[in-house]
Amino acid sequence: MGEHALLSASGAYRWLKCPPSVRLEELVEEESNEYAKEGSFAHTLAELKLSYYLGNLNEAQYNRQLKAMKKDNYYTAEMEQFIETYTTLAIEKINEAKVRTKDPIIMIEMRLDYSPWVPEGFGTGDLVLVTDEILEIVDLKYGKGIKVSAIGNPQMRLYALGALNQYSCLYDIQKVKATICQPRLDNISTEEIEVNDLLKWAEEVVKPKAKLAWNGEGEFAAGEHCVFCKVKATCRARANENLKLACMDFREPPLLTDEEIVEVLKQIRELQKWALDVDSYALAAAINDGKKWPGMKLVEGKRSRKYTSEEDVAQKLLDAGYSEDMIYSKSLLSLTKLEKKIGKKEFEKIIGDLIEISSGKLKLVPEDDKRPEVKSTAEIDFK
Repeated sequence: MGEHALLSASGAYRWLKCPPSVRLEELVEEESNEYAKEGSFAHTLAELKLSYYLGNLNEAQYNRQLKAMKKDNYYTAEMEQFIETYTTLAIEKINEAKVRTKDPIIMIEMRLDYSPWVPEGFGTGDLVLVTDEILEIVDLKYGKGIKVSAIGNPQMRLYALGALNQYSCLYDIQKVKATICQPRLDNISTEEIEVNDLLKWAEEVVKPKAKLAWNGEGEFAAGEHCVFCKVKATCRARANENLKLACMDFREPPLLTDEEIVEVLKQIRELQKWALDVDSYALAAAINDGKKWPGMKLVEGKRSRKYTSEEDVAQKLLDAGYSEDMIYSKSLLSLTKLEKKIGKKEFEKIIGDLIEISSGKLKLVPEDDKRPEVKSTAEIDFK
């Protein structure tokens, strides 16, 4: 595992909203997961391809390293195609930088120091391009759980501050362009910000919040930023915020108003996520640490059965006189598994016209949700 800053750029969205959470998280041991490992592997693959393009590796070195990576369990044809989307974008940005400036600084997986604004703050930029007047940061997001926007993104802005800190003395940088490429969600997002505005944000917003976070001070605050917090299951501030829903006064008037119903709808999703986080935390403690929760007990759920050896089962049934038609069935892989196995582009090219996409289940969401509004059944019937 690489070195990480306490006030990391990737965690900035959280510590800017909830400064004291940083020191609280120090009490919890760092845990890796399959998603993080897959993401790290994808970044390594992207770095390899860009290094070859920039001439940092010869063809023999590139082929040898790529061959070794293809043997890894995380490698798939689908990942290769997604990384190609990112590297194609990155190469376009590199070529644009070369047009703007004869001698641009081009860096991949570069350590960026933004400590003038954040105590011991640093991060790693996937692609950093420094040219006359324009500094450009490009970041690969391989995850597909949450769509990430570059607009107002504190991680990207901190990377830009780090690059400014290190290279503004060499170039007269006036503007920053920060781009996030999230190929698995077909998401490419860019923010452009004037350097003066970025520095103002750094001084007025980042610096005071970073000082609070470093000292373990400030107010705890619950919200969407809790999603990756290591103490989200046991945080009292988050518990208090979610339990407000249970304290609503439903006595007067007899029926809830429209405004009260909307308030419940907005809060209930966070309440559900919080409840699931608490459940996961309690179950893991009971299983792994032998934790005894008052009034609760650990039980075994419904058992499942599986063959110890499919070959032996089949042979015994055939020996007993059962036909192959009776004991075997053939079926296609699931759509998701098949797409991952042969790659998204080939999948679409060969059988795209044979895929039927049904309408998604309707749900109520806040008005600022980016998905388009659909007509209700009543509106359709009226028309």
